Amino acid sequence: MHYYLLGRSGLRVSRLALGTMNFGTAGFHAAYGKTEAEAEPIFRRYLEAGGNFIDTADFYTAGESERILGRLITSAGVRDRLVLTSKFTNSTDPGDPNASGNGRKHLIRALEASLSRLGTDYLDLYLLHTWDRITPVEEVVRTFDDLVRAGKIRYAGLSDVPAWYAARAQSYAEAHGLTPMINLQLPYSLIARGIEPEYLPMAQSLGMGLTAWSPIAGGLLSGKYRRTADGLAGTGRLDGGDSANGRPVSDRDWRVIDALDGVATELGRSMAQVAINWVATQPAVGSVIIGASSPEQVDGNLAALDFEIPGELRARLEEASAEPLPGHYSMFTPQYQSWIVNPGLEIGDKPAGYAPPVFNGAARPAA
Repeated sequence: MHYYLLGRSGLRVSRLALGTMNFGTAGFHAAYGKTEAEAEPIFRRYLEAGGNFIDTADFYTAGESERILGRLITSAGVRDRLVLTSKFTNSTDPGDPNASGNGRKHLIRALEASLSRLGTDYLDLYLLHTWDRITPVEEVVRTFDDLVRAGKIRYAGLSDVPAWYAARAQSYAEAHGLTPMINLQLPYSLIARGIEPEYLPMAQSLGMGLTAWSPIAGGLLSGKYRRTADGLAGTGRLDGGDSANGRPVSDRDWRVIDALDGVATELGRSMAQVAINWVATQPAVGSVIIGASSPEQVDGNLAALDFEIPGELRARLEEASAEPLPGHYSMFTPQYQSWIVNPGLEIGDKPAGYAPPVFNGAARPAA
């Protein structure tokens, strides 16, 4: 495994993180959950390969994911070598209005409950799971800072928030000398590229390493599914339906799948490996969250980093998956700027001949 510094921090994480949303057989994710006996070889195989970045949340399988992880980590005796991440926001008690959201009361209570289930006295990284549209960003940032000072968490970050909210959180932390946000967790794949105009440059500019989830679009890019007259045919989480990640599979999606299939065939790789590789090598991406239903699938996913996608094949993938830029974002492209903002000019902020080291966006390789 290669290790990257996450955002503007000294925290070293694997380029592929192990997602444990399927550890457990209760709650919202029970349909594709794994028992502890089934989860253990997945967890151990990831560790054996050198992986150190584990992602969970209090909401996953109604807390079972954290409980199972806690027991597996204790049994393996690897707590100190892991970068253990959990998240809070979603309701753990629908009858209690303060048992959800991002307010200080729930944030602290949720952390204490996660620490108990995980059997540890600190988290390496703690994330706000989802923007609740209510809690002031200042309250969240100050509470994170208090938890770092108390030794309960080492680093803080955000998941699934608007770009303006993430920018406000980071700017507020910087202005007041508070704990910075080092991580931004978002969905990103060849199917879902909507974060590119705003989130990627923001993460690079403000020092937040992006952790991408759903790199194979809920399985749609895995190669398991094909288009038929009756919709989506295949065996897996999508169950032969005609939707993925809560939306219909579009003609554009099928163009992406066809292009991915062709590129994977030319490279002699699986579609899932090519899809993961593409995400992992995008600007600002520090790590990609992979899930697995077996140790063999862990091996297959880890092999996604064993090759490079040649430029011409990468261009084919990006042409097939390109999305129209929303609204006025076309004004910020090099093509537009060279036409009307800086016609005939080459504008840079470095001396001629300067060649900066090229790292993966905000994610810098660790020494």
